[in-house]
Amino acid sequence: MNIVSDLPSQSDKSRWHEIVARYARSDLKRSLWEMFNTLIPYFALWYLMIYSVHISYWLTLLLSIPTAGFMVRTFIIFHDCGHGSFFKSQKANDALGIFTGILNFTPYYEWRHTHAIHHASASDLDRRGVGDVKTMTVKEYLAAPWYKKVSYRIFRSPFIMFTIGPMLVFAFAQRIPGSLGGKRERLSVWWTDLALAVEITLLILLVGWKTWLMVQLPVFMLGTSIGVWLFYVQHNFDPTYWERHKKWEFVRAGFEGSSYYKLPAVLQWFTGNIGFHHIHHLSPKIPNYKLPKAYNENPALHVRPMTILASLSSLRMRLYDEDRGIMVGWEVLKKYQRNTVSA
Repeated sequence: MNIVSDLPSQSDKSRWHEIVARYARSDLKRSLWEMFNTLIPYFALWYLMIYSVHISYWLTLLLSIPTAGFMVRTFIIFHDCGHGSFFKSQKANDALGIFTGILNFTPYYEWRHTHAIHHASASDLDRRGVGDVKTMTVKEYLAAPWYKKVSYRIFRSPFIMFTIGPMLVFAFAQRIPGSLGGKRERLSVWWTDLALAVEITLLILLVGWKTWLMVQLPVFMLGTSIGVWLFYVQHNFDPTYWERHKKWEFVRAGFEGSSYYKLPAVLQWFTGNIGFHHIHHLSPKIPNYKLPKAYNENPALHVRPMTILASLSSLRMRLYDEDRGIMVGWEVLKKYQRNTVSA
């Protein structure tokens, strides 16, 4: 839940820009340190997992937990590079973004393009569908044909959304260029596919396909599931902000449409401070390691945090009720159907 007193309107956006602009500068030494303290342990853990397969697969599975955590951190670095916030040099951001994108099975330029659209349209009911979690309104769902209702229910089920779904998206859906973007975005998909083919082939030749699969699969499953969960709870909570385009406001989309997911220190570190998502949406140019400082030094950026326990309630949220301005579960459909019949 996010609550801000005296929330400014879109016309007062400039004073929020002045606050966050102070932190929207990367620090080369800090960025390099973040890169090394993420990539080196990630590769080291991969090596240990390969070695552990010959000792005990239970040990391999145990090691997959911190390895997946470092995979998430590599994605946060990738994410910062996509926003041009990790280094001052755009070429450096692009180079590291391409490399970390391969580690995360994600084409850098195409993802950067769709994610920019997400930032420009988050919480806008008239501009849904790009770089976000598919969300229907109650009225849209009731008016949809049966097959769309079935597919939406399957998609929004926690089992699909946080287990099978992430694997399908990262392993298969991102191997094919989408309809958005230009030549560079399409080529980034094919070049990423080629790089992955080379990387996987070399690893299989070195350790064997069984060992590669036994290591890659648990890390991939856990890492992608955590990533999708983080993205989900940052925009699916109650009360939240959705508005039609004519009334949509950037500042409210940041403060009310993006959560502050307060995590224990170790989880906050592994997730690259992405829990300060409301600040990130106000200024994606702030590198991840400066988000806590921006929050701590500016009471104006303080909102009510969402704890891990509170975030579990988002699992029941399936639709957006425009009439009441809240996320709701399937149970609300019976009420709407009864009202329709009585009317």
